[in-house]
Formats: sequence, C-alpha cells, structure tokens
Amino acid sequence: MSDSRAIDVAEHLAAILERVVPIDAEQRDVAAARGRVLRHPVFAAVDVPGFDSSAMDGFAVRDLAAPATLRVVADLPAGTELDPRMDAGDAARIMTGAPVPADATAVVPFEDTESGLAGGLDPVVVLAAPRPGAHIRRRGSDVERGALVAEEGVRLTAARLGAIAAAGVGSVSVSRAPRVAVVSTGSELQPAGADLRRGQIPESNSVLLAGLAEEAGAEVVLRTSVGDDGDGPRQAIVAAEAAGADVVVFSGGVSAGAYEVVKNTLGDFMRFDRVRMQPGKPQGFGRTPAGTLLFGLPGNPVSAAVSFELFVRPALRVLEADAEPGRETLRVALADGRRARPGRVQYVPVRLDRTDPARWTAAPTAHGTRGLGDADGLAIIPPSDRDLEAGELVTVARW
Repeated sequence: MSDSRAIDVAEHLAAILERVVPIDAEQRDVAAARGRVLRHPVFAAVDVPGFDSSAMDGFAVRDLAAPATLRVVADLPAGTELDPRMDAGDAARIMTGAPVPADATAVVPFEDTESGLAGGLDPVVVLAAPRPGAHIRRRGSDVERGALVAEEGVRLTAARLGAIAAAGVGSVSVSRAPRVAVVSTGSELQPAGADLRRGQIPESNSVLLAGLAEEAGAEVVLRTSVGDDGDGPRQAIVAAEAAGADVVVFSGGVSAGAYEVVKNTLGDFMRFDRVRMQPGKPQGFGRTPAGTLLFGLPGNPVSAAVSFELFVRPALRVLEADAEPGRETLRVALADGRRARPGRVQYVPVRLDRTDPARWTAAPTAHGTRGLGDADGLAIIPPSDRDLEAGELVTVARW
C-alpha cells in the first residue's frame, strides 16, 4: 500500500475508539479503590466537619474582651461528647479537632496564654483577646452534606479517596481494571537472559508493553511470544480470552514482509493500515467475535512503545470511562533543530531539561531502547516542508 493510501493518526485513533465500549462497574471499599475510575459522582454523606471544632490546641472562651485570668471548667480532647456550659470568665482546655462548646465564642491558642497547656484545669491567664469565631472550624465549612465531592470519570488518587472517606462515603462505584494480554511475535525471540545463537535476540517487547499497560492502570493476564509460522496468534487469542482479557496487544508481524504472522493469520479479525506517523507506520486493529479488542503494533521496541501511547493507552482509558484519556501535554522549546517530514507526524522520545524553571527545553534521546528508557515524553513534530530550528516550541506529551 502506498503512502497516498495511508491514513492520519487521528483517523486511526477514531476508528479504534468508536469500537471501545466501557467495561462493567463494580462496587469497592474506598480503601481498595485507588487508581480506579469513578463511574458515578460522589456526594457528601455528612457535613465536614460534622460539628463546630477547634482548629488549634488551646482554650475555648466566651465573650472575652480583654486579657484576663479565666476559670477552666472542662478538658476537651478530640472525640469527646462533652458540651460544658460556659459563662463569661470561663474557659475549657481544648485539643485540635474537639467539639467546641456551644457557649464558646472563640478559641485562644495555648501560645497566647501564660502557662500554655501545662496548667491542666488550673486557672489560665489569657494574654491576648481573640476576635469572635477565631480558630473555630464551623460545621460544614469544608463540605456540606449533599455537596459534590468527586465527579464521574475521574481517576481516584489517594487525595481524592481521602476526601471521599472524610465525607462519610465508605464505598464507590468504579471501573474494574482492564485485562490485557501481551503477545510478542518472531521466531528469533528468546527469553531475556537466555544464551543466544546467531540470529536470535532477547525478547523485550512483552516486558515493555506489559509494563506500559500496568502503568496505564490495566491488569496483565497473559504475557507470551509466538513464532513466525503456524497459527500462534490465534492460539494466543484463545488463551487470552480464557484468562478474561479485554484487550490483546501483538507486537510484530503487521508489516509487509514475508513472515508477518499476525497479518497472515488474523485478517478475518483485524484491519491493517499504514498510518502517517514515524515511527510506527504499520498498524492493525480489530475485534474478535467475543468482543476482545486486538491491536497489532510494529515489532521495533520504540515503534511499539509510541504506538501503545497513541492508540492502546487511550483505548484502555476509554474502557474505564476515564474522562481524561490523554497524556498531559506542554509546550517546550527544542534544544536542537529537527528535520520535519512533509507527509507524516514524528513522535520523538525526548529528555526534558528543567534547569531553567522559566524555560524548559526538550532534547531527543539516543536512538533505540536505551534512549526510550531515558525519555520523559514524546515531542510531537507535525508534518511540514520546513525544518524546525533550535528554540522553537513543540508539544511534548509527558510520560
């Protein structure tokens, strides 16, 4: 197929995403939901805080207008149910988070008293009068009951889960992790660390792609390799579906050579295209009759990684109903000039130099897997007849 019949990156991605159906939701305890995508909005079940509470260790006071010596009528640790009566001239020793007595009008930090907290229930000398309401966190001042705490489609970080738990919600509806099978193809492949004879190479793509899948939030249920002859890809699909895979990612076997095993055996399930991108021009995608998504990526490790980022990762995010399927991007100056390609977009692994906080720069890493390992992200070089010069801004998708 000639480049004139190639398709754009956006066209290939759109064809993939239109066939992705979000996976089922499940209910999880908040303590077991980190990293999952929320499928329904979460509303506060309680006010936060649930009562007027002290924001400081000190003394609750009532209508204190001037420095004075006060009688201490109660000791209030966090968690107490006590609500002592207080008159003018009274104080209650109080700890951070404890309920403020209903009669109190402010809290005096212990630093503003003569003896601090050491005096226990002895009279306390207050050195400075607080303003009304000082150091009292009012009920519902953080979050009111019924208020939105987290929106549908967000990925649950530890901080978000902490906010949900603080709002009195004990379980959430989330997407389960997508299940992924990773299959490398090539008769030359041998396990990493094995003795190699002439023509053999260590198999690394399954390690790379399985790691990328896990970093994207997926669960890898199968990682294997198959040779260039026979029906290995079909057998791998059977094993993947038996393991419950939602997605099977093949690397290699999708180009125009004589031994392209994925292309030769899965033409009834998959469409194979040339995409106007470098690296990663040959791409395959399809679905099995059972609905399992099939991706055919190039065998070169850098091409496979770039292809995963552009096509597989967004599909995994859509499977989870993630509201933000893309990577964070930023505009960064190129450290060096770059040759542009008129007919294709380039995705260049780059290292970000943050030495100058006001002007980050992006420098291409070394070619091959070593350079990929050193990269912070991918610089996107759009098609152009004009080469880019050092200092020009490009978009970088951060890893």
